[in-house]
Amino acid sequence: MENGSFFDLSAYHMLMAAIGAAIFAAYWLPRLVFPRATSSAALLMIVGLVTYSIVPGMEALDPTTSPRLWEMISEIVLIVVLFATGLRIDNLGSYRFWSPTLRLLLIAMPLTIAAVGGLAWGLAGMTVAGAVLLGAVLAPTDPVLAGDVQVGPPHEGNEHPVRFTLTAEAGLNDGLAFPFVYLGLLIAAQGTDPSAWLTEWLLRDVLYRIAVGVGLGAAVGWLLGMTLFSTWGSRAIQKSGPGVIALAAVLLCYGIVELAEGYGFIGAFVAGLACRRVQKKHHFHRRLYDFSEAIEHALTAILLVLVGSTLPALWPALDWRHSLIGFSLLLVIRPIVGWLALQGTDLASRDRWIVGFFGVRGVGSVYYIAYASGHVELINERPLWALVAFTVFASAVIHGTTSFLVDRFVSKR
Repeated sequence: MENGSFFDLSAYHMLMAAIGAAIFAAYWLPRLVFPRATSSAALLMIVGLVTYSIVPGMEALDPTTSPRLWEMISEIVLIVVLFATGLRIDNLGSYRFWSPTLRLLLIAMPLTIAAVGGLAWGLAGMTVAGAVLLGAVLAPTDPVLAGDVQVGPPHEGNEHPVRFTLTAEAGLNDGLAFPFVYLGLLIAAQGTDPSAWLTEWLLRDVLYRIAVGVGLGAAVGWLLGMTLFSTWGSRAIQKSGPGVIALAAVLLCYGIVELAEGYGFIGAFVAGLACRRVQKKHHFHRRLYDFSEAIEHALTAILLVLVGSTLPALWPALDWRHSLIGFSLLLVIRPIVGWLALQGTDLASRDRWIVGFFGVRGVGSVYYIAYASGHVELINERPLWALVAFTVFASAVIHGTTSFLVDRFVSKR
């Protein structure tokens, strides 16, 4: 032990104590004050902001100088929750049941990217590459922060089409945003002439990587299910906890898909779906889900506190144009585009508005901006991070305080 003051306060240990206190306060206080449990996402960021502002000697983890660390934390959160999201779905239903999800993925998401990109280019003066990249970063809805409006854990059954649509969309569009992220990076590297990159992008980044994510994810999930629910596998899981198995399955699937140059996020979600289909009524699915959810909540809480801690440093880089882009996405672009894309489905007009409105932004956007920051030198990187952090915070506040509307108008069971 080095000589020095007996109470020589370590910044590292202060960081651990501050994060712990922030998470405890964010989860405990709402349940003490309010009779109904409320979303903790916004409060986690607020408590993180306050904690880092008032505790002396605390320094926020600047995402512009350490994007790789932010990428790794958010990546682990996403792959765990995507696998768990696949396990949640009790009934795959028919094509008509999936039709709203497919419309959101194939129509609403590209239109959202185009609308956000158009605002970024025309209003904020971003380059074409930066505008496409920003649209892709903010495109995916979040499977982590949107849990209050999605289907429940395994075996609850009777999944309402609105909740199913929001769940399936969030499970798939984190991976399907990746082709557009790559598109932005290709334009930044090779210019705006499509002849330089269009064929490569369509064949490699769209067709091949999506197909590998779906195919390998389904194969790994099926093999996992056959292993767990075979005669000898059933005896083994009775003697082991679900934790190691759930985490191993997620890491195995994600790693295999990524090594094959596929989209690991798609693979993780499809693996959860496929694993569930082997014996969809087996009680072990609930144990796998509960453990995955526990990991998800712990890691998400840490990440959101860290996001909140960056807000005082990032917000000076946020001007009115960036704020307008964030609010436009949450309150205008997503609701209208989502409602229009769902025309012609079995969803009633009110249900289409609910699905359109609850396009929650969260951890996926943090991952993608961190990924982009680590792979290309972004122009105006700090304002981009500020815009993403602001949008995630605004979404947590807006959607967290209005999630009761889903409970009121859409039955859980």
